[in-house]
Amino acid sequence: MISIPAALSAQADNGIHKVDGMGSPGRFTVSGMLAGAYIGVGVVLMVSAAGPLAAAGSGWGKLVSGLVFGVALTIVLVAGGELVTSSMMTLPQAALMRAIGPGRAAAAMLWTFGANLLGSVLFAALVVASGVLRSNPAAGSMMTDMLAAKAHEGPVELFARGILCNVLVCAAVWMTVRLRSETARVLVVFAAILAFITSGFEHVVANMTTFTIGLLTGDPSATLAGFALNLALVGAGNLVGGGLIIGAGYWFAGGSPRVRDVPKSAPRAQIGEVSAG
Repeated sequence: MISIPAALSAQADNGIHKVDGMGSPGRFTVSGMLAGAYIGVGVVLMVSAAGPLAAAGSGWGKLVSGLVFGVALTIVLVAGGELVTSSMMTLPQAALMRAIGPGRAAAAMLWTFGANLLGSVLFAALVVASGVLRSNPAAGSMMTDMLAAKAHEGPVELFARGILCNVLVCAAVWMTVRLRSETARVLVVFAAILAFITSGFEHVVANMTTFTIGLLTGDPSATLAGFALNLALVGAGNLVGGGLIIGAGYWFAGGSPRVRDVPKSAPRAQIGEVSAG
């Protein structure tokens, strides 16, 4: 395991890599679209696996949901992709270390959000066209229940659940930066995602797929206004959890370094393509 200062140095490099990616807008956008779609895979896998358990009244449904959703973040990290929720940690850390400017960090974050949304919408449209949720009624029922629950959550609840979600998601990505073993990295990702999904927290990119499926299938709990409000509140909560609590928290715990204060040779320790975090 590498030290916190060395991990922060790797994150500074990752942040530079992300903002430099905007110089190739097509590639940057596609990378973000793929990440959005991969998270959508996790949503569909979750309802397909846990839906039948929920329909049978089994108490194992939530645990199975948490166990299988880790596949989504693992694909993002190993295959490579720009995911806004993990960028909410990486870019603020790089900005705090003065490796990048705050304006470029914000621009990269907003661009990634848009690319994730586009990829999620296209993936959701393919899912609806495929009819896989119609052929698995329990999965479709679970999706309906999820949308109904989200529609009844208040603004404070959505914001707080967004914070709690991204504390765990960014803790997972942060641990992959510090660990050297590929096996250990995969295990900590699954552990953190298990905690976030099973607890019922809110992930803004996962909700992009969930709401789009609801809108395209005419679910009464899915409205454009509700979708926009959910993205705003959950996204803001995710930013606080990832950027302030985990990102700034570990920057402070690591001695509040600037790029000049840490070794330039610190290893970049991420699963697969480092920019995925």
